[in-house]
Formats: sequence, structure tokens, C-alpha cells
Amino acid sequence: MKNLILPSICAASLILSMAPRSPAQSELKLWYDSPAREWTAALPIGNGRLGAMVFGGTAEDRYQLNEDSLWSGRPHDYAHDGAAQYLSQIRALLFEGKQKEAEQLAGERFMSVPLGQMPYQPFGDLKLTFPGHDKVEAYRRELDLDAAIATTTYRLNGVTYRRQAFASFPDQVIVVRLECDQPGALGFTAALTSPNQEIQTQAVGDDTLAIRGRARDYKARGYDVIPGTVKFEGRCRVIVRGGKAIVDNKQIVVENANAATLMIAMATSVKSYNDLSADPGARCAEVLKKVADKTPRQVRDAHVTDHQTLFRRVSIDLGGAVEPDLPTDQRVLRYAQKEDPQLAALFFQYGRYLMIASSRTGGQPANLQGLWNDSVNPPWDSKYTVNINTEMNYWLTEPTNLRECGTPLFDALADISQTGHVVAQKHYNAPGWVLHHNFDLWRGAAPINASNHGIWPSGGAWLCQHLWWHYLYAGDKTFLAERAYPLMKGAAEFFAAYLVEDPRNDKGSPTQNSALGGPVHWLISGPSNSPEIGGLVMGPTMDHQIIRYLFASTAQAARVLGVDEEFAQKLDTLRGRIAPNQIGKYGQLQEWLEDKDNPKEEHRHVSHLWGLFPGEEITPETPELFKAAKQSLLFRGDGGTGWSRAWKINFWARLLDGNHAHLMLKNLLTLTSSPLTTYKGGGVYTNLFDAHPPFQIDGNFGATSGITEMLLQSHRRDSQGRYIIDLLPALPDAWPNGCVYGLCARGGFRVDIVWKDSKLAGATITGDQDGPCQVRYGRQTIQIDAIKGKPIQLDGELKNL
Repeated sequence: MKNLILPSICAASLILSMAPRSPAQSELKLWYDSPAREWTAALPIGNGRLGAMVFGGTAEDRYQLNEDSLWSGRPHDYAHDGAAQYLSQIRALLFEGKQKEAEQLAGERFMSVPLGQMPYQPFGDLKLTFPGHDKVEAYRRELDLDAAIATTTYRLNGVTYRRQAFASFPDQVIVVRLECDQPGALGFTAALTSPNQEIQTQAVGDDTLAIRGRARDYKARGYDVIPGTVKFEGRCRVIVRGGKAIVDNKQIVVENANAATLMIAMATSVKSYNDLSADPGARCAEVLKKVADKTPRQVRDAHVTDHQTLFRRVSIDLGGAVEPDLPTDQRVLRYAQKEDPQLAALFFQYGRYLMIASSRTGGQPANLQGLWNDSVNPPWDSKYTVNINTEMNYWLTEPTNLRECGTPLFDALADISQTGHVVAQKHYNAPGWVLHHNFDLWRGAAPINASNHGIWPSGGAWLCQHLWWHYLYAGDKTFLAERAYPLMKGAAEFFAAYLVEDPRNDKGSPTQNSALGGPVHWLISGPSNSPEIGGLVMGPTMDHQIIRYLFASTAQAARVLGVDEEFAQKLDTLRGRIAPNQIGKYGQLQEWLEDKDNPKEEHRHVSHLWGLFPGEEITPETPELFKAAKQSLLFRGDGGTGWSRAWKINFWARLLDGNHAHLMLKNLLTLTSSPLTTYKGGGVYTNLFDAHPPFQIDGNFGATSGITEMLLQSHRRDSQGRYIIDLLPALPDAWPNGCVYGLCARGGFRVDIVWKDSKLAGATITGDQDGPCQVRYGRQTIQIDAIKGKPIQLDGELKNL
């Protein structure tokens, strides 16, 4: 298995001779010795568009189903007509220190209509019933991350039963394969249910059961009911070997079979965020028609090949002794007392697995719960919260070699640039486009919920960072010109018009700028907030950091493409006028322009450290800000929600403190809401889903990003502005020996690293294009001249081999 997992470029004998053992196949599995009783103990499978949670029951089994375009309500324009006429008044109140009055006015005149957005909905359940299978032996259920297959096995009356489930991206079906080792011993009933409305089930031919219905209505606060207009249909086809299958309008009955396969297609009427004209039944029929001539084995093999093409690009081994084969939840529980580096490696790969499963080309982006949701009223509507959570979802895609998985996010941004243009006009009388702190399937972009946290216009600007990263990591100028730059430019146009001078005479006092012809005030953002703390304000630090990054990257993109030089110069000028980061009386990086941070505040958001991560303006090259950021992080503490702990892994890695980053990883890998513990706070559930609580998938993705940042960074630059590849910048003492293969660095480089006794043993750098590259380990830095596709091997002292 070792040679299969490692990328072929890493097969060089010298590098492998220095590496510890590669994780065995068994170490890339989550496994348990009893069925899931709670949804957060079930195992997730997905192909980006279709998902299922596999419970692994014996007498009764449940496959909770999702289709990523099934949302309540219908296309809707959330913009508030006439909001812009109140903008200057809201700003004036805030400048006068009348925050409550500003929030009240904004709440009445500036917010989304209605105040909320519409929720993601569960598709339904596939329920299997096995008469007499109540008391079984040798039970095991597992999720194989390398094959992306969930398996349940047990023995009953001398017969071994096995069920496997996977979600195929090539064939766009969820497959459940049922087998036994005694001829004719397999029998079960299958039924489809849904919590939505106008539900009907019907036999389609003699081998298929269909379910169809309509998404639920949206009952908005203080607003008329918005009818659910998304139609959906699912079809389950049964294929038996031996025995027989009977399909009626309610269920599928399989009797005396040797094996059976269920092929499940699901679809909705959604063509786009503003077009619901598709026929879900015809879509399902077409999917099943295409797969009809394939054997179950062919479908499985195509699925595994597709998944492994992405998953096996990166391999990681964090060393440590081989641990006893404990169920995963027990292993997590023991991790608090006993170090388990391979559990951290498993958690790293689990994040990559979940990304492949929840975000593939042609589907929706991974939402607050990725792809998986069993509630008609999910937490925070299981939509897209873009003041940290959606961005955290996608931190891992570029550095962990899953760049294709970012495509659904870029598709969504193209939609939002249209709805966000309307919001920019109606709310700010500004050009370009804007996105506040949430969007849904209908691409709502206006401020929602309440003015004290919903008016935060920097969501689109932050997401533009992912567009720029996609270019930086691969150098694809076609993508930059056709997809990224138009969106970045539109976002920058909005903020160029939105920023205002700060008339106050404290931190916003005039400064001399001869290039502008005399005294000017700082430019600041507002009305806005520092998510989600402190209420409506003018000039939150996070906004300024994000806008500076947007202006800088957009100007650089224009110059790479050789376009819009005048606009690029304008952005450079405006960027220089934005209020700079401030250091407060406690030595902290201020969260606001005013020095009012509470050193005892341990809020889950750490928004003012955006410039440390995922931004890049606070580095060891800015030592005073670097020190202040560390002080702010110390004030916030080492606890918090699951996703907050994940963010702190990244922060501490950027602060070059591997042991503290590792502490935050351990704090995240705390078992919660399990029969094995009374703890109910932030951590991970039985199935390793991140617990806010409740479940949010961002912590899973953020942890994978954080582990990557501990081993490889590429955000710092040399004196000529070129990115530097930093090897093992925050290696913790707990991982003295290890290796990682296939990570990616800015500039278009793939990086393999091996370390021994807490020191670099060797590295391989492979460029996707020709050009110079700076590589650093500790205080050593060298320049290498990359040749496209040619690996460059370095020893522990950065000398060429």
C-alpha cells in the first residue's frame, strides 16, 4: 500500500530511505464497534452534489440523503430599496458615538428583506429493514478514506453480512452494495422517505422505486411566507444476484438473494440560482440510463479511481509507534492523555476526504455543514457564513493539492457578483459588487439578521483572496483573466467608492501626503463590525486588512495581465491611505481604531488577526505587529468553539510556535457529546465532525490547513517580492520524525519533506513552471532554479543532492 499512496515523484530512493514508514491502509480508516445512534456518529460519503450519512444499523439501517441544490423557498432579491439614502446618516451617528441609534436606524432601513435567508434542506432517507438481525456478532463499521467507501460487517447465525456504500462522482449515483457469504441468505426491505412536502413514492418499471416532492416553504420573520418551489426526485434501482426483488409503490423487497445493489439518483429542478426549469425526474432517468450497462464492480472501480486521483496526491506520516487498533472515538478520548501522531495525520486526511466529498465541479460550494444535513431547520440554516466559515472551508484546497475542489466556490462568486451588484447600488449607491456575512442558494448578498453584526460588507472581498490564491499556486493566466480578475476588479471598485475619510481627531487625525497635494484623513470602512463582537462601528481592523489585500492583489493581477494600469495605480494610492494597524495599551493589536480591547475577552472570533492568517501583512518582517498579534491571541485563550480552535492552529503556526499550534490541535481533538464522555463543548463528535457545537464542518477543514501551515508555508516574501518556501516552520516537539508528500506552495511548486529527530532530513521541490525559487529552513535560505516538472532534491542543510 505504501508505494500506492505516495506520489510517483517522491519515489526517489534517497528521500524514501530517510522517511519513516508510510501510513498503512488501516490507518486511513475511521472505525467503530457499534452502529451509530446519533447523526454525528454516522459516517459521511459524498460526490460533491450527492451525500449520505451511513448509520450502519443491523435490524434497521439508515442512509440519510442530501442533494446540494435542495433549499427552501425560491429565487429572491433580498436588497432593500431605498437603503442608500440612510447610509450617510448611519455613518454620522457612528462618528458621533451614537452606536445604538445607528443600529436602530440601520435595523429599520438598511437590512435585507426579509431579515433572514433560506435554509438548506435534507433530501430524505433510504431505510433498510433486515428481519431478525437484532443480535449480531463481530460487528464493525468503518470509513475508508483512501477508497471513499463506508463498510458495515457483522455475523449472524454463521453468516457474514457486508454492506458497502459510496457516492460516485463519475456516475453521479450513491451506491449501496449488500452481500453475504451464504447463498440465498440475503433479504431486506428498502423504502424512501422525505421530510419535505407533497411527497409521493411510486414504482418506475419493475426494478426502481421513485420519490418526489417539493421543498418546504420559508417562513420569514415579519414577512410573507415564501413558497418552496424547488421540485425534487430520487430514484432507487435494485439489482439482485440470486433470489428476487419486488418493487411496488411503497418499497423494494429483496428475498433469498446472494447479493444486491441499490443505485440511487437524486436531482432537483434547479438549473441556476435564478432558474428552476429543470425536470428532476428526467435528470434521474438519464443518470440511471447511463449507468445501466455497467456492472456494480465497474461503477465501484470508476469511483475509487476518481477519488484516489485527488486523494492520493498527498501522503502524510507524523511518526509515532503503531497504536493498538482502538475504535476511533476511543482513540480520540485517549489522545488527551497519550500522544498519537497518526491520529493527527488521520484528521489531516479526513479534512481532505471531506473536501473531495463535498465540493466538486458542477455542484454547490461546501456549506456550513459541507454537504450533510438532516434537519429542516438546521443551525444557521446550513448556508454560507462568509465572515470566517466559508473561507475556512477552502483554506486547504490549494496547499493540499485539491485545487479543482475550489471550482464550485468560484462559480458561486460569479453568481454573487450579479446579486451583489444590485445590493451595492441599492444599499451604497456604489459600483461593483458587495457581499455581507451570509449567502444562500439564491445568492442573497444584503445584510441579514441584525444590524449589529449583519452589516459587514467584506465577505466578497475576503472570498476574492481564494481567486487570487488559485492563480498564485498554479500561475494560470487564463483563469486569472477570464474568471478571477473581473470579480476581483468588481469587488475593488465597490470598496474604492465605499471607503470614507475619518473626520475624527484621535487615531483618525490628518496625515501629510504630498502625493495627494496636502493633508488628508485616513480612509476607513463603515458602517461595519468586527465579526461578531462590538456592534456596528466605523473602521474595524479586519476590514482594513482585507481591503488592503484586495487592492494589492487586484492591482498586481492587472499588471500581470497588462490591463487597467490607471485603475491599478488608483488602488495603490487608496491602499496607502487606509487606516493602518494599531497597537494598544496592553501591547495588543487593536480590534478597532479605538483602543478599547478587553484583555479578558475570549470571543470565538479573532477577526483583527486576519492580517496574520489568512492574510500576510503581519509576519516576522513586521516585528512590532507580530508581537502585538501574539499578545491578542494570548488574550483570546486556547479554548473556544471547534472552528475557533482550528483557526488558532493556523495563527500559532504563522507565529512559528509549533508547540502551541499542536496544543490547539489537541484541544480541537477533544471528544464531545459522546456516550464516552460528559463533555459537551467545542471539539469533535464521534465521527470526527467538528463541533462548534453544533456541527460545523469548517473546523475539519481549518485543522487540515493548520497542520499544513505547521509543515509548509509560502506567504512570506524576499526583498524582490517573491514568495519563499518555508520548510517545517512550526514543527512541534510531538512529531520528531515524519514526512509529507505532495503539498503545494505559492509560485507553482510541489513540495515533499522528510524530517528526523526534529530536524529537516531532506526535501524535494518540483516546479510546475520554469523560474527561480527561494527555499528556507530555519535561518538558512537558498535559491534554486526550477525547471518545469524536474524534481530538485535537497538535503537537511538545503544542499542539492
